[in-house]
Amino acid sequence: MSPLADFKDTAGAFVPHGRFGLPGAATGPLAGRTFAVKDFIDIAGHVTGSGNPRWLETHAPATATAPCVTTLLAAGATMIGKTISDELAYSLNGDNFHYGTPLNGAAPDRVPGGSSSGSASAVSARLCDFALGTDSGGSVRIPASYCGVYGIRTTHGIMPLDGIVPFMPSLDVLGWFAREARLFADIGGLLLPPAAKSRPPLRRLMRSLDADAETDAATVEALAPAFTAVSQQFGRAEPVRVAPDGLEAWRTQFRRLSAAETWGVNGAWIEAAKPVFGPAIADRFAYAKEAATLDLAADRAARSKITQRLRDMLGNDGVICLPTAPGPAPLRSATGEAVEAFRQRAQRLTCIAGLAGLPQISMPAATVDGAPVGLSLIGPPGRDLDLLALAVILETATSRRP
Repeated sequence: MSPLADFKDTAGAFVPHGRFGLPGAATGPLAGRTFAVKDFIDIAGHVTGSGNPRWLETHAPATATAPCVTTLLAAGATMIGKTISDELAYSLNGDNFHYGTPLNGAAPDRVPGGSSSGSASAVSARLCDFALGTDSGGSVRIPASYCGVYGIRTTHGIMPLDGIVPFMPSLDVLGWFAREARLFADIGGLLLPPAAKSRPPLRRLMRSLDADAETDAATVEALAPAFTAVSQQFGRAEPVRVAPDGLEAWRTQFRRLSAAETWGVNGAWIEAAKPVFGPAIADRFAYAKEAATLDLAADRAARSKITQRLRDMLGNDGVICLPTAPGPAPLRSATGEAVEAFRQRAQRLTCIAGLAGLPQISMPAATVDGAPVGLSLIGPPGRDLDLLALAVILETATSRRP
């Protein structure tokens, strides 16, 4: 066992089978930094658990380490372990029926958000400098907002997902968390392909009025200074309505398409292995099985129109600004319909970038009732590095941490 596995997990962020470490190179741009890895990402010789003990029992150890991890190790960063994920990544809340709920280091009485819950928890609790996660329906962006850290959903397809367990392939991307904007951007410089030299600067800012309408009034008010700082960077902000047919229509299309897709990926294993899921996850997979039998041609056509609309709005120089989540994280004690209703509101915000495969960063920007809320920027496809550079420029102006 590596001695790196002996640190004290004060946040309950790491899976029991993930208590091992990998030393980074002696020198490199990330020398001396530490990171954690969501247990959806392969490490050679270890089984990737995907948030469920039955998955762990029925899968063989990985034969190779995911390239995103080897790149960071080669840059000098040391991996300290693998973190809890919501079961098969099918949640935004961050409470795992089998492994528990990791601590939200910025708001201990609230959930950390998921599905990359342990990674966000480990960063917010200062157990490591940064952490890798995955994002399909908001699984990096939401925990970043809840835990008061930076998080990115990268452009769909910009990075290979070798060594990452698939969930919803047309939505799946790699992402990461950090407390510092400069480190957040430096990780992107290592993992993302170089930016096109001919790209124009990002110079047009749009504010999503319909996203604001989905957000708690107290959160919109708390985010106002950060939004003003972003607007000043661009000179002005144009108010826009992102979804003319309503964000609920977009969320419904996202829900059906993503559910059918994840059943196509996981259905055969679920029926053969008969895993025990937490009640909310079990309900989602029951719906996914049903969705896989539906004729989704109209939803696919609608998604194509959504993608085209958003890409036309952004062009090659536009940015959409919106709250990352409709409010601060739900309380750990919250249950039932209130949690599900909040999750659906969050999906109305996260489905925007997801449906169109766009990059989105969440920046820690304010607090409400002592808990963090994030402000997001969505950019044109492939402009991930430019969004990360904006995070560095805006760090002092937008960061409002508890």
